[in-house]
Amino acid sequence: MAASSGAASAPAVSDGGVSKSSKSGDELVVQVPVVDVQSDNFKEMWPSLLLAIKTAGFVAVDTELSGLGDRKSLLNQCIEERYKAVCHAARTRSVLSLGLACFKQQPDKGEHSYLTQVFNLTLLCMEEYVIEPKSVQFLVQHGFNFNRQYAQGIPYHKGNDKGDESQSQSVRTLFLELIRARRPLILHNGLIDLVFLYQNFYAHLPESLGTFTADLCEMFPAGIYDTKYAAEFHARFVASYLEYAFRKCERDNGKQRAAGSPHLVLEFCNYPSSMRAHIDYRCCMPPATHHPHSTSVCDKFSAYGWCPLGSQCPQSHDIDLIIDTDEAAMEDKRRRRRRKEKRRRALLGLPGKQTSGETEDGPPTKQVCGEGLKAEKIEQEVAEDETSNQPGSRQGHKNDLEVELKATRPETADVTTLEAPGSLVSPNPVPKDGLHRAGFDAFMTGYIMAYVAMSQGPQPCSSGPWLPECHNKVYLSGKAVPLTVAKSQFSRSSKAHKQKMKLAWGSS
Repeated sequence: MAASSGAASAPAVSDGGVSKSSKSGDELVVQVPVVDVQSDNFKEMWPSLLLAIKTAGFVAVDTELSGLGDRKSLLNQCIEERYKAVCHAARTRSVLSLGLACFKQQPDKGEHSYLTQVFNLTLLCMEEYVIEPKSVQFLVQHGFNFNRQYAQGIPYHKGNDKGDESQSQSVRTLFLELIRARRPLILHNGLIDLVFLYQNFYAHLPESLGTFTADLCEMFPAGIYDTKYAAEFHARFVASYLEYAFRKCERDNGKQRAAGSPHLVLEFCNYPSSMRAHIDYRCCMPPATHHPHSTSVCDKFSAYGWCPLGSQCPQSHDIDLIIDTDEAAMEDKRRRRRRKEKRRRALLGLPGKQTSGETEDGPPTKQVCGEGLKAEKIEQEVAEDETSNQPGSRQGHKNDLEVELKATRPETADVTTLEAPGSLVSPNPVPKDGLHRAGFDAFMTGYIMAYVAMSQGPQPCSSGPWLPECHNKVYLSGKAVPLTVAKSQFSRSSKAHKQKMKLAWGSS
């Protein structure tokens, strides 16, 4: 439950990620409360934020940025050069909003039951920073309120600490509390997020990638997990941009619930009426309420989670329709494979069972108009042109480019699946004003991780890491292997990081 300061009362149950608000029959509607935190209620919410972080089993994080800079540099094939490009963006741009989703396991209510609290912090960097027109345009189109940000954004400064900040109630101190909690950190296409979080709320970035990953190992000893990597290389989804991966997990979880199989059960806090002005309830309709559009699926949006035409695209961006289409194509492929195998065995007179199908080393992919899948982060905005020849798929949030990505986050951009079709004027509506994208995106990120963890079955009781297959592996756009967050014998922690560790743990 959420704690203190009138933050919340008893939790509301949600089955399969769906709160018990029901529309018709047994259909459940997802009601995810996102707490909007800004300068006028930051102190009031501080105890609840701390308690949610400290009692969580894991914490998912997402950011909205003022820009990303040169997109091509962010996809440099040399990872060290790519890191330097992201560092330049983090030093010159800012974080506009920060999303936190805290998932607390409730073993007394079931092995896969979580109490979930979601926060969206509106921030204001008090130093000069670059804000890119494209990013502004994208964010405004998707509900970001710049008037609110400049009027009520929580102030912060970047780089190293200024004076004794350990006792202050600030975003930098909140990030330090996240480190002190020693919880797994969950991100989606997370390299850019990690670099921006470090520079904006922790310390000046180290010059080398090796030093950066060495610092991260000590900052988050419970591990860093990337749901883009988990969805693409572990769960092997056809697409892995945030909205697609979330909806796919949500739908599959619903099927498992209906079949009486193990499934996620989420609970959300019942917030008092006094907080109503700061709560945004995000609704996700069950797939059964979605009816196929008369229009066909947009291939680019289907593959990347981003389309240059946006809401003006004549084809559908509906995620449920996209997943239905993908699942039908996969089933048709399996049927053809089974028939082919059956004929082959009949011709050769081979006894025994037919094979279940081919095995692939890499994740399944979509091919769109001859283009290779794009990198995700930037995917959304970046540009398809720039990343069209990159292997691997990156969508959504940090979708393709991963670069344009962040700042603009197209991926989560069209949150079209969160509205019932009956209310849509076009196949691809633009979200209304006031959407908490960073907060809800953090929730989607955490949900994916919780579902992947559940799908692995019981975890062996050992001193090893949680979900070792995904532990400290960060997705890299255009690369077949992830960035491994590890401290090598050739890298040392940075001086700024060592100072922060002393501050965090009070050691010498």
